[in-house]
Amino acid sequence: MKTHYYIFVYIVMISFLSCKDKQRESITQLVQEWQGKKIQFPETIQFTRYATDPLDYQIPDSSYKVLVYIDSIGCTSCKLHLPKWKEFIQQVDSISNQNIPFLFFFHPRDYKEILSILKRDRFDYPVCIDRKDELNKLNQFPSTVMFQTFLLDKNDKVCVIGNPIHNLAVQDLYLKQIQGYIQKYTLADTQLSVTKTEYDLGVIPLHAIKEISIDIENRGENVFQIRGITTSCECTEALYNWKEIPKNETNKIVVRYKAEQPGDFLRTITIYGNIPDKSLMLTFMGTVK
Repeated sequence: MKTHYYIFVYIVMISFLSCKDKQRESITQLVQEWQGKKIQFPETIQFTRYATDPLDYQIPDSSYKVLVYIDSIGCTSCKLHLPKWKEFIQQVDSISNQNIPFLFFFHPRDYKEILSILKRDRFDYPVCIDRKDELNKLNQFPSTVMFQTFLLDKNDKVCVIGNPIHNLAVQDLYLKQIQGYIQKYTLADTQLSVTKTEYDLGVIPLHAIKEISIDIENRGENVFQIRGITTSCECTEALYNWKEIPKNETNKIVVRYKAEQPGDFLRTITIYGNIPDKSLMLTFMGTVK
């Protein structure tokens, strides 16, 4: 696909995010910089299972590969979303005859933490514990987790930049590139209404769980069909037991935040479906003490 296509798609994607013009400009510039860039890999790579068992694993020669880099900044558990990665890997396997490798490189702040998370989530895919951060030193990845994941071609050049677990629009780009077409959602748009898009959860004790119930009202002319909800980190869940909202009716989403680290926090959930711009982002903030 041509570079300008992806830049256009990203401009469309970020146009409906709650970010300022300068942020949009910065993201567009980042995409331009990385599109087609060749990723450099360390000469020696040791993959393991559960971060402990060495594997005799060589990166296979394939048309595409997915590179996932997780740095040591912030909450590692929040960034990983390993159960969702397992689901996405299975989805990619189903359309590619299991020919596309997923390369996970972790530069953990706390080795015991990453070991615990891998075992907790039963994530038995090959991972590289990059203690010296060699991969990042070779490539100087962007600092935000949203842009530390890449779909690479057979020559290790970037086809798509972005995290498909955090953003379903990015996920569509991955699947389009891999299978040559994109699943279309042809339902007519409708209009969702919420009381507000920003929520202050106040002060939350460390390790406590805070829940908030949000009414989602369909004020449009058509049925709203939810495609999915993504969260900015594992410590935030969005719970719902419905698939659609008829015209002029309301359903609830329960947002659950687990206070895993002290300090101020800002988390988001993004609702995807047949609405203008295809998504609605809600923001949650507060302080953990």
